[in-house]
Amino acid sequence: MRDAFDAVIVGSGPNGLTAAAVLARAGRRVLVLEAADTIGGGARTDEFFGRGTRTDICSVVHPTGYASPAFEDLRLAEHGLTWLVPDVSLAHVADGDTIGIHRDSADTAMELGADMDRWRRLVQAADPVDVAGQILAMPAVPRTRVMRMAGFGAAAVLPVDMLARTFATGRVATVFAGIAAHAGRPLSSPGSSAAGLLLGMLAATGWPIAVGGSQAIADALVSVIVASGGRVETGCEVTELGQLPTGCDLLFDTSPDLVATLFADRLGHRYARALRRFSYGDGTCKVDFVLTEPIPWSARPDLMSRTATFHLADDVAQIRRTEEDVAAGRIPERPWVLGGEPTRIDPSRAPIGTHLAWAYCHVPAGCDVDVSDRIVDEIERRAPGFRDTIAHVRVTRATDLERHDANYVGGDINCGAASLSQLLARPVLSSTPQVTGVDGVYLCSSATAPGGGVHGMSGYRAARAVLARS
Repeated sequence: MRDAFDAVIVGSGPNGLTAAAVLARAGRRVLVLEAADTIGGGARTDEFFGRGTRTDICSVVHPTGYASPAFEDLRLAEHGLTWLVPDVSLAHVADGDTIGIHRDSADTAMELGADMDRWRRLVQAADPVDVAGQILAMPAVPRTRVMRMAGFGAAAVLPVDMLARTFATGRVATVFAGIAAHAGRPLSSPGSSAAGLLLGMLAATGWPIAVGGSQAIADALVSVIVASGGRVETGCEVTELGQLPTGCDLLFDTSPDLVATLFADRLGHRYARALRRFSYGDGTCKVDFVLTEPIPWSARPDLMSRTATFHLADDVAQIRRTEEDVAAGRIPERPWVLGGEPTRIDPSRAPIGTHLAWAYCHVPAGCDVDVSDRIVDEIERRAPGFRDTIAHVRVTRATDLERHDANYVGGDINCGAASLSQLLARPVLSSTPQVTGVDGVYLCSSATAPGGGVHGMSGYRAARAVLARS
């Protein structure tokens, strides 16, 4: 293999595949090695419930993917990726109150009332895709954009609790807290607002799903790789450096642990210390449902039929208790819940007469407990009769997630805690944090900036660093 390839990428998650696609398109001879039998990492879709019933194993909704400069540059639409963008980006369902955040600003204003001005100042941008692209490129932001990003950065380092108090009504504060809590951090934590600002801003462009399932993203990336002469091999777990060729670039779409192990005696002191100190976030427990009919929401069913994403929490206090319990190692009694009904938007995912839904909540890292009953309870409170619609269920515990993808240490789907320190230095403070300091070795997973999400930017930036060196 020594002379067969210019670059070998270990791991076929969206970041690894993006890195491979960029390098292959630039004329490099590329090989991707994937330990599992299927490619995709966090962007996999299977037919666990039977032929023609396509469920996403992990990620389902992709606002950062839709806005990703990497995916735009690779022109994935030409390789089969089609986005479906609902009119309502998300619906927050409280007890007796449902609020929709729409792509149309005027419709959102109708929902938020007196808080719309504050919402606009806090999370909206004239060109959300452009601003999101700059955020995903941080800390490597061009000097001409530094001041433009300064306002976002100043608010992003604040705790959710602080920003939530600036809204006039508790209902809108709860919506913001729910969006921010995607990151799985206590609301009192510095930096916990960052995800709320980014994802809230992208609600104006849409929170889309991929036609046919998230696997379509991975498949489109593989199509770019193969069309450019690259290769992808599955069932190839890398545990020793001797399994890899010499004389080529090595890119790791893996947790930092593998790089730290393989190159323990070659990493510089600063980078090695950063990998040792790297911390992972809490876990998740996800439930997939096959339903005989859509979820029978009691409030605003017309609105719920126009979105692929819902949040369930009565107030900020429920979200706060959940994240505080999880951070303390406790399973929340009444968790706040994230979920969606993809067949509302993409009926091709299931046979006629069948409907799909999914939901998850945060749990302590490494949790082996099935908390699906608590998740179902939260849906049933807001959709009486939901239990009667359930035909089949698949529960994926935090430990199952780690078995599915070794990057999800303890069930952390973001491959690293979204703490303030790791927002600023992931894993090191650098314009090219993917560069390990070992010649020709790069870490390109979500453990590097900009972090979690199916957007490919960590891999994109690693590939650009490879190309810039030569």
